[in-house]
Amino acid sequence: MTALNSQPSTLRRFAQYLIPYRRQIPVAVFFVSIGALSQGLAPFLIGWSIDNLIAKSNFSGLMQMLVFVLGVYLVGFLAFRGHILRTNWITQNVLAQLRQDIFIKIQSLPLSFFDTSSAGDLMSRLLNDVSTVNQVFGFAIAQIVGSLFSLVGIALAMLAVDLRLGLLSNILVPLVIIVTTLFSGLARAKFRLTRTSIGELSSRLEEDLSSVREAQAFNRIERNIADFQGLNAANRDANIQAVALTAAFLPTIDLLNTLSLSGILAYGGYLAVVGKMTVGTVTAFLLYVQQFFQPIQILSQFYTQAQSALAGLERIFLLLDEPSQLKDDINAVEMPPIRGEVRFENVSFGYKPNQTVLKGVSFNAAPGQMIALVGPTGAGKSTIINLILRFYDVTSGAVKIDGIDVRKVTQASLRRQIGIVLQDMILFSGTIAENIAFGRPDATSIEIEAAAKIANIHEFIITLPQGYDTVVGARGVTLSQGQRQLISIARAVLVDPRILILDEATSSIDTRTEELVQDAIAKILKNRTSLVIAHRLSTVTKADQVMVIQQGQIIEQGTHAKLIAQNGVYANLYALQLGKDKT
Repeated sequence: MTALNSQPSTLRRFAQYLIPYRRQIPVAVFFVSIGALSQGLAPFLIGWSIDNLIAKSNFSGLMQMLVFVLGVYLVGFLAFRGHILRTNWITQNVLAQLRQDIFIKIQSLPLSFFDTSSAGDLMSRLLNDVSTVNQVFGFAIAQIVGSLFSLVGIALAMLAVDLRLGLLSNILVPLVIIVTTLFSGLARAKFRLTRTSIGELSSRLEEDLSSVREAQAFNRIERNIADFQGLNAANRDANIQAVALTAAFLPTIDLLNTLSLSGILAYGGYLAVVGKMTVGTVTAFLLYVQQFFQPIQILSQFYTQAQSALAGLERIFLLLDEPSQLKDDINAVEMPPIRGEVRFENVSFGYKPNQTVLKGVSFNAAPGQMIALVGPTGAGKSTIINLILRFYDVTSGAVKIDGIDVRKVTQASLRRQIGIVLQDMILFSGTIAENIAFGRPDATSIEIEAAAKIANIHEFIITLPQGYDTVVGARGVTLSQGQRQLISIARAVLVDPRILILDEATSSIDTRTEELVQDAIAKILKNRTSLVIAHRLSTVTKADQVMVIQQGQIIEQGTHAKLIAQNGVYANLYALQLGKDKT
């Protein structure tokens, strides 16, 4: 990822999210204008009352003015409340859209992105970074807009009442700007570090929580605790440093406020003593200065704290700018109903430049054939599957289905006709019925049950208290490995694909469950083209073709009987496994 060019570019990017609410913004501006007017009017009325009512002992007039001033403050209160409610409504809608955009982006990112990114860091961007933006902009932005209007209104009121004191009150504003700029520059770097460190912390937490069993099995608990403690300490230190800057900043602004009040009191008091200014005017200015520095404090504090939100926005926009999944060709068409022929034509591919995984692979699977892919881990078997599904594009050569290059059709229409059953198929928090219907959410209950019967899992499901409405828990933890596998097979059955991919579908399960899985697989393989990845060679003896993959190349190819007769790599592997099975 590359850094954004500047802070203004981040703000302009965020401002684009306000465009849909451009008709609501004038309403908020109207409310805040009324509020600013009330703030600018109230001190003047108080000062005027001192000179013209209190000084002249006009008690009845003072009472009337008091009611009027309270009315002015009430109007200001209601106006600012309306402004805050309207502005906060706009901001929360913007942040909701931002979360939605992040989630949509994550869903559309290519698999190559997830090869180098952790789920914890992505969750941190979606939750922590957006939460930080929400904390700073969600309510504060309403205060900021109000403060800006109030600042302008009060400044103009001071200059109108008395030019001399007005200029004196504004003389420290440039110093406030300098101090704010200095602190915010330092804070931005510190808050950027806090956003990065919380991402690393979230990533490590997600990883450790998902591998508690392995950590306990390998006595890794103490080491994991120590590693997490280091990341936690780094995040703590980064936050302490950022907060330390903010803690030093606010007293500095308070000091400037005190200096301004002292200057007004000294100079205004002198003018009042020598008879060149009334006491009411001096009083009004003291109130004005207090009001004047209140929005300055809010703006300054916001500007410093906003560095944390801007650091979060930078990370969010960097993610949103990541290239999305492999794009359909501009002339891509819908894949027509396929027969199931799969052809690789001299295909080469690498996940990284200068790191070739497949080297000139060519083969042809006729419609309805079962193709077995065997070979050591890392040989390129799963890569072949990824290219058929077009999770990646070939570096050279072509992958064709029914003679059509997969790059020439839309990905959705291609994958709609391909089913997949993995070794560790993911189940989701929800009911069994929802998990079976994952690829076809509109499936009826009758269709779901029919798929489950084919997959040999229906009898088990109906024994559960809630049957198909039983909630399986996150990742299907309440079910055994074999039961999860059978549900994943039912999921593939429901999609009714013309091409079926089985990736280690029968490993890690007991013999009895394997019989159910094998029987279910035999049912769904009928009249479908299938590509089967298997380390257990006894499961592929009936394959129409067995391809032995080694170092990204097909080194042997033929039927089980033919390869056994060749007495080559496959025959040795089969004999080795057969010997182990007998023992």
